[in-house]
Parts: sequence; structure tokens; C-alpha cells
Amino acid sequence: MKQLILTVIGQDKAGLVEQLATVISSHQGNWMASNLSHLGGYFAGILQLEVPEEHLFALTTELERMSDLDIKIQQGLDSQMHPDKQLQFVITGNDRPGIVRELSSVIKHKGANITHFESSKQSAPNWGVPLFHAIATVELPAGLNKDEVVKALEAIASDVVVDVEH
Repeated sequence: MKQLILTVIGQDKAGLVEQLATVISSHQGNWMASNLSHLGGYFAGILQLEVPEEHLFALTTELERMSDLDIKIQQGLDSQMHPDKQLQFVITGNDRPGIVRELSSVIKHKGANITHFESSKQSAPNWGVPLFHAIATVELPAGLNKDEVVKALEAIASDVVVDVEH
């Protein structure tokens, strides 16, 4: 089996996921994982699939011919994830330009790796400014305590609150 990673983007309309899933399954592909969203009028996402080697060429050819989606295809790489070293940080604060750079910089400088990141801007009428909300799954290096990361993230600004979910 060959592992593929697809990035997809196209103007959003009903049926895009079904169209993509049909192409994949018609070539014996197995949809393993995905993160798909509607963003600014576009359907965008990334997905992981596996396909028998004898169907690889036909599948990639048909995917590249899909007119409704711009699809980039990468061969998957062997990688080691360590779920026992991963934590999920829920981060909330006043929204402002540069907040993602600040948060990711702190995580990088602590030697940790962001393995999944979701963020949104939410209205907060009682606060007077929009709220930034993010969920970051982070793999901690050996010897790094989660409390040290939380403290460093909350030190970015007085309004940043970090909760840890296991």
C-alpha cells in the first residue's frame, strides 16, 4: 500500500467531498484521515489516504484531472508520532495580528512540535474585542513539563488563557 497526502482547494459547493471520496474509492483507496473546512468561500483541506500500488497511477491521474478542485499530491513518509508525549492546549485571548506567530514561537523555543492546529476568531460582544480561540496538539520533548509551556504561553499577554486537555 502507498500512502498519499492530498491538499485540496476549490470554490465551495455541495458535493465536493462526495466527488473526492468517489474517485478515491473507485481506485481501491482508503480514506485514512482528513481536516476539511469552508474558509472564505472556498473548500480547503488536507487528507491522508492509502492505495494499493497497482492503483496508484490511475488514482493520481484521475485526481489531477478533477476540475472542481486544485489538488496537490505528496507521497506519505514514515513518521513516528508519540501519542503519550502529546497534549492538547486550548488557547483563548483577545484577537490581534501576530498572535499565532507569538504562540508558535513560544512552542518552538520550548522544543515542542505542533502536530495539529485549529484556530478561529469569535465575536465577544461583552469583551469589546473579538476573541482568538485555538486548539493546538503539541508533542513535548523528553524532560519538558507541560506547566512550563502553559506558563510561557500565558506570559505572551495578560489576556491569554491556556487550558490543557489530555
